[in-house]
Amino acid sequence: MQILFKSIPYSKEDVTLALESGVDGVIVPAGEVQAVSALSRVPVVADSDFPALAISSKADEEAICELLRGGGHCVVARGWEVIPMENLLAQCTGVLAEVSSLEEARRAAGILEKGVDGVVVLPAALAELKDIVRQCKVGCGRAELVPATITRVERAGLGHRVCVDTLSLFARGQGMLVGNTSGFLFLVHAETEPNEYVAARPFRINAGAVHAYIRLPGDRTSYLEELRPGAPLLAVDAQGREWQVTAGRIKTEVRPMLLIEAETADGRRGVIFLQDAETIRLTAPDGTPLSVVELQPGDTVLCALDEAGRHFGMRIREDIREA
Repeated sequence: MQILFKSIPYSKEDVTLALESGVDGVIVPAGEVQAVSALSRVPVVADSDFPALAISSKADEEAICELLRGGGHCVVARGWEVIPMENLLAQCTGVLAEVSSLEEARRAAGILEKGVDGVVVLPAALAELKDIVRQCKVGCGRAELVPATITRVERAGLGHRVCVDTLSLFARGQGMLVGNTSGFLFLVHAETEPNEYVAARPFRINAGAVHAYIRLPGDRTSYLEELRPGAPLLAVDAQGREWQVTAGRIKTEVRPMLLIEAETADGRRGVIFLQDAETIRLTAPDGTPLSVVELQPGDTVLCALDEAGRHFGMRIREDIREA
């Protein structure tokens, strides 16, 4: 989801705060476009090119849909209702909605479970802008995490493992979803915990072997080996909340590895290969990080289940089995 800030009436201070908050674009009066464009590389557009159109009747809805399907641009003005927005999303792309609070942004992000293509934050929501960016960057979806019981922990010899260093700092209970198959991913905890030998590195996920899948924004996956600096990544906490972070450095090295297997209550089994080191951890249901060197059969960790089947990271439906 795109997050834009609309500075009407124009305020340089508001625009500066919006840029620092990480918005994807800024809408300003036409006469200010050139000056604002000099402040950053974030796209700046004139409000006359993205007019705000209200929906007060079925005819208004149909006119907006016709405009968008014809390649035009507009913003659905504040005061929109969910049903007309659902109708637009079912027929059009490029649907933008004005919002004046975090709650309105959440509502827009949840329409039809996929959300609008972007929200245009009004100055009334400036105090909540950072929260809107953080919570709505990937929509307000949540990962459905389930407990799984560890059934096997074995040494697996040497292998290439991937550390994913991000531009963000993680807290306890947070990490990324990684696994041997796209249908069974483990919540690998960030390196937030210090010990007497190594300082905490809360920007890092020691994610696993090069062949493993990692879940990305937009219902996509990637092999760990394919990640590159600047790639958008999906962070998840123990409650299933998701947000987007950016890859800063991808570090691949040969290390001793462990094979870790877990099973859910309904009998689904999954595997992950992680480095055999105290600083690498999975996540307990209460968010506690569990070191892989202390992991035992019977311990419970958080996982995310899905239908198997991906092609170049995109979901597909076919007869496929992964182990």
